[in-house]
Amino acid sequence: MNSVWQQLTMANLPLSQWQSGSYLLNWAIGNARSWRQSSWLMQWAEPLGFGLLALTFGMGPFVNNALVGVLMGAGAAFWLLLTVSDDRAIVLTPIHLLVLLYWGIATVATAMSPVKAAAFTGWSKLTLYLLFFALMARILRDPRWRSWLIAVYLNVALIVSFYGVRQWIDKVPPLATWNDPTSTQANLTRVYSFLGNPNLLGSYLLPAIAFSAAALFVWKGWGTKLLALTILVVNCACLRYTDSRGAWIGFVALLVVFLVLLWYWYSPLMPRFWRTWALPLGLGGLAGALILGVALVEPLRDRISSMFVGRGDSSNNFRINVWTAVTHMIRDRPIIGIGPGNTAFNKVYPLYMKPKFTALSAYSVLLEITVETGFIGLMCFLWLMTVTVNQGLSQIKKMRDAQFNSSNSQEASPNLKSNQAFWLIGAIATLVGMMAHGFVDTVWYRPEVNMLWWLMVAIIASFYRNSQQQQDSALTEGE
Repeated sequence: MNSVWQQLTMANLPLSQWQSGSYLLNWAIGNARSWRQSSWLMQWAEPLGFGLLALTFGMGPFVNNALVGVLMGAGAAFWLLLTVSDDRAIVLTPIHLLVLLYWGIATVATAMSPVKAAAFTGWSKLTLYLLFFALMARILRDPRWRSWLIAVYLNVALIVSFYGVRQWIDKVPPLATWNDPTSTQANLTRVYSFLGNPNLLGSYLLPAIAFSAAALFVWKGWGTKLLALTILVVNCACLRYTDSRGAWIGFVALLVVFLVLLWYWYSPLMPRFWRTWALPLGLGGLAGALILGVALVEPLRDRISSMFVGRGDSSNNFRINVWTAVTHMIRDRPIIGIGPGNTAFNKVYPLYMKPKFTALSAYSVLLEITVETGFIGLMCFLWLMTVTVNQGLSQIKKMRDAQFNSSNSQEASPNLKSNQAFWLIGAIATLVGMMAHGFVDTVWYRPEVNMLWWLMVAIIASFYRNSQQQQDSALTEGE
């Protein structure tokens, strides 16, 4: 059974041997190596790549999507330039292979789409995101750039959250009808900060919450730890004021996974009693705190209870009608879907929708993927997520063994014997939290959130090291 799981998750895939013997890779990578060696600008390739990433994440919440697309396009072009001029073997991971497979399925879905022109628009955006992922996975292999990019995002998220909290204090009016007008929550203030939508803001804040919690363990010095705590508190407060039920579900899922992985990391240091009881006591305390909060805070109680009234809430009723129409779309094209992107969705959905229930997406990530790429695409996506999480857990185990086992003290890796593992814990917890939110919403497809999703995948991929890299590694240890 263990062997089957290892094959499914590609845990022992001999990528280094395949890469060295691949004619296509050897031809594509390093063709412009001599030019790069003579170029003064390309001597600063990694700092330039980091600058593009930092600029994209720094400006993302404050500018329109077109400018974000331009920045991502510049990043994608820079990755291509890095690849053809690379002076060392490209790091190809199982995650990269499945991302490439998913892109291939989306390409076939585009070619077979009933609305090919619209699907091509979505395919172009998907390609841009995946190339941007490749650049992030390439640059973030260096722990210094990884930590700095996370710091950039956390400080930008602090500005976004602070403005959101200020909106709640000022009781800003809504930009749309976000609450059921017949409920007691009709006049409730829901903050949206610079992102224009409370559900989008809630999803944007989930990685910030996970990484600010991780920063408490990674950042050194009381000043930076106090900053991390401030970011965590302000982010949590802003998330509360979004009143986004999907984001709250994601937050609970994120918190549970973060606590479980935190317990796993420190379990070798715990006495026998705490190794056995720390996790159930911690999760029980969390459940008790959540129940107490719902019981004592009436607006929170009303908002949570609206999840369970079915069609009695207008938002629930809207989603149920959209999901019903979407399942009919999937039934008619179950194998390869209608093609990627909301433009293709908007062309086909009106043929299935109920009157007065127009929608821009399927309001569920898994349904959206199935509509776009069929069950073939859905299976590939779930496989990608399984391999990604498994790779992250495997790297956490290696770093934990190196941290607490003196026999591994000579392991040559910039990530081992360091606190970088907490970024991995934050990334895995975020993936689970964002998917939990994604079960009932598709803000995941907006650039501000989609970039963060692929950042999580890229962070996990950046930790991957095959046997040859472990032997040749000479990088300095990061934070």
